[in-house]
This record gives sequence, structure tokens and C-alpha cells, in this order.
Amino acid sequence: MALIKCDFFSESLQLSTSMTVILPQQTNLQIGMKNNASGEKHQTLYLLHGLSDDHTIWTRRTSIERYAAPLGLAVVMPQVDRSFYTNMAYGNKYWTFLTEELPSVARSFFPLSSKREDNFVAGLSMGGYGAFKWALNKPDDFIAAASLSGAMDVETLKDRAEGDLFRLIFGDESILGTEHDLFSLINKVENRQVKPSLYQCCGTEDFLFEDNKRFKQACEQTAIDYTYEFSQGVHEWGYWDRKIQDVLEWLPIRRQ
Repeated sequence: MALIKCDFFSESLQLSTSMTVILPQQTNLQIGMKNNASGEKHQTLYLLHGLSDDHTIWTRRTSIERYAAPLGLAVVMPQVDRSFYTNMAYGNKYWTFLTEELPSVARSFFPLSSKREDNFVAGLSMGGYGAFKWALNKPDDFIAAASLSGAMDVETLKDRAEGDLFRLIFGDESILGTEHDLFSLINKVENRQVKPSLYQCCGTEDFLFEDNKRFKQACEQTAIDYTYEFSQGVHEWGYWDRKIQDVLEWLPIRRQ
């Protein structure tokens, strides 16, 4: 695999930013690694970080490079600060950056497939919210999306939160029924001919577990292809390192 830190200018953010990218490489002599690459444009996982992290965190805290290597899977990890993957009410346009600019820029730099069946999105905590928000608002972009310990109910989090973070992101209006509300989005996407498969996991001791449980119950009332797995765990990297392996096993990746 190739591990690339890519610094580039974002037109939508009007500033320089970074992404970390893992690219498949066909090798035979690397000790302790099985690497595969098809020679075609790569299937791609957009892998999103949480509230306190950045584009480097998945490679620093997990073995995502080693897990992706035998699959021939490219992994794109962007930087979005504390934005909840949103065009902030008082801040930058991270939703536009994520959903419109990032795929175009990444595909211009690297041999990544633009086909829906070759594209997946996943994330943890704030990134789990971002993954489902992206896939449900733009179901033509992804065949599958996964949330690990996701912040599923942002309206409830907004009500609980101290400080100005959520007001800076979402403004003073209610999130309910908007493009930011995952519960509303699953009902809207249910009626679409094309909709992504969803995978949701959360530790039963996680502070976000009750929100995840409510989202599970809501998904089970729809016709969405939905998989969940709740098991012992808290909001920490040992859990996410284990569960990203389950996500990769679940994703409809064409094995090389």
C-alpha cells in the first residue's frame, strides 16, 4: 500500500487543507503484508473522523492500512475540523467541501473509481453521523455506508450540549426534519429507487448507545437494507479498531 498525506487548496473552504489517502499497491516481497491492486480504478472508502480528531487519526489509532491492503481498497480520509460535516451557520462550508469538492479533487489526483458500486463511506462518532448524512442525502453516491458509535441524534445532542458548538454549526433553528436529521432522512430515502445499505454498530456502554438504539428502531420500520451489531464496548479506539474490520467484511467489496 501507499500512504499519502496530500496537502491541497480547497475552493469551497477558501483555504489549504489536507487528506490522508491509502492507495493499493501490488507487491509480492513485502514481509508480513498481503497487498493487492487490480490495475483498474480503485474501489474507494471515504473514512471520516470524529469530533476531536483529524485526517490522520484512523492511521494513527487503527491498522486500517493493513486491513485494506489485501482488499485492493483505496481509503480517503479528509479533514473537516469540528463541523459535523455541515455547512456551518457560523463557519465554513464543510458539507460542500465533503460531498462536492473532495471526491472530484481526490479523483483528479488519484485513480479512484466514480462508479456508485465502487464507493463506500464510513466513520466514527461525529464521522458516523457524517457517513450516514452523506449517503442518505446523496444515495446515488454510495452503495453502502457504515456508522461506528455514531452521533445519530444531533437534535438531542444539541439540547444536551454546553457551550456554543452546536449553535455555531447548525444555528438557532431546530434540526428536526431537515437535511441534518438522520431520522427524517431514512424516511425520505426509503421511497427512492436507489438507496444505500446501512451498517450500524455501537458499544452497549457507550454514552451514545441510547441514541443508536433509537435509530436502530427507526431503521427497522423502513425498507432500507439495514444491518446492526450492538456489543460490549465504550467510546474508544480498541472498539473501533475491531469494528472497522467488521465493516470491511460487510462492505460489498470486489475481492481481488
